[in-house]
Amino acid sequence: MQRRQLGVIGAGVAAMLASTLSACGNSGSIGEGNVTIKLVAAEYGDRSGNSSKRYWDQLVGKFEFGNPGISVDVDVYTWKEVDEKVAGMVKAGKAPDIAQIGSYADYAAAGKLYRADELLSIPTQAAFIPALADAGKVQRIQYGLPFVASTRVLFYNKELLEKAGIPGPPKTWRELQKDAEALKQAGVRVPYALPLGPEEPQAETLNWMLSGEGGFNDEIGSYAIDSPENIRTFEWLRDEFVGKGLTNPDPGAMNRQDAFDAFTRGDVAMLNGHPTLMQLAQENGIRFGMAPLPGKDGQSRATTGTADWMMAFKQNGHREAIGKFLDFAYSKQNVLEFADQYDLLPVTNAASEAMRADVSNKDVWEFLDQLPTAESYPVGKKSWGAVVSKLKSEIGGTVTKNGDPASVLGDLQREAESIENAAS
Repeated sequence: MQRRQLGVIGAGVAAMLASTLSACGNSGSIGEGNVTIKLVAAEYGDRSGNSSKRYWDQLVGKFEFGNPGISVDVDVYTWKEVDEKVAGMVKAGKAPDIAQIGSYADYAAAGKLYRADELLSIPTQAAFIPALADAGKVQRIQYGLPFVASTRVLFYNKELLEKAGIPGPPKTWRELQKDAEALKQAGVRVPYALPLGPEEPQAETLNWMLSGEGGFNDEIGSYAIDSPENIRTFEWLRDEFVGKGLTNPDPGAMNRQDAFDAFTRGDVAMLNGHPTLMQLAQENGIRFGMAPLPGKDGQSRATTGTADWMMAFKQNGHREAIGKFLDFAYSKQNVLEFADQYDLLPVTNAASEAMRADVSNKDVWEFLDQLPTAESYPVGKKSWGAVVSKLKSEIGGTVTKNGDPASVLGDLQREAESIENAAS
């Protein structure tokens, strides 16, 4: 995730500001008895020993010790179910006080969420990396609080590239194509893994759009899914990359995890990946390198930046207690601990600077340095959920032999505009 240095208000002033903010507004006072707040969070671990539940249990224990009168009840669900669980609770009129999930815009548009400035002390709200704070806004008001982030780089198998006589990673599409051809001739099963399957194709899609000088949005923030740049990008993928057998045979059938697994088996020479892939590759003895994403005519102007989101629901009126807990959760040490545990990127300036200064975290410096300029999904748009759903089922078809990028991207554009216009 260039670092911006922000002024830090002393602890005593911070406490006073937090108290002042909490005293204004509606209910949520904790002075009249005990308050229990409900938190629903996502699971980042892959086994019992590194379950996110352990992190939250320890964090809650420390918070409750320092904040008598506030209890925090935490439920942790897998990423496959957590969004649906929260949606069901909201629909049933039993919204959690805090949810840590993948998107917030629908709830904000429905008036169900507290604004960030209704919850957080001024130092906490100012501590977020600006690009991530901006991504948490709906109509220029922040509702989504970034929780943890990642960016994407090009991973490459050094042994396979050396075997094919390739001295280093590609910087342009033409170099990528040339290297993939050499890898194919050297007998590498998959020169480049292109995962456009339904798990998370939006990341691979945005990476390629950015490398082709396009993106999901134009310069003023309007959808530009079917821009000439994006259409040309997917036509190049169809004709010059997939069509020439330089990727996995059916990109629409390969998920991100499938691509990661194939890379850790040594079957894939190159792919776009996030920090978690480092540990997986190391555990499997893969000698790998990382580089900026290649672009159409040079290094890609940006990479994809993703974040998961915290949000606070108004329904139970626990604003003051929620704010106290979130101020605690977003302290430098707590943010750093979670990010470090799961090879992800912290979302605050102080934690990012601490990670950048620690040589034991050298492996993630490249990801950190990209975060301030990384481009996020348009998560602040109410239509984004529907757009992603449609993209997951259709984007893989753009790169098949008879694929029609203009048609598919045009359909996505019309769907997005229709929902946005209806919401305005």
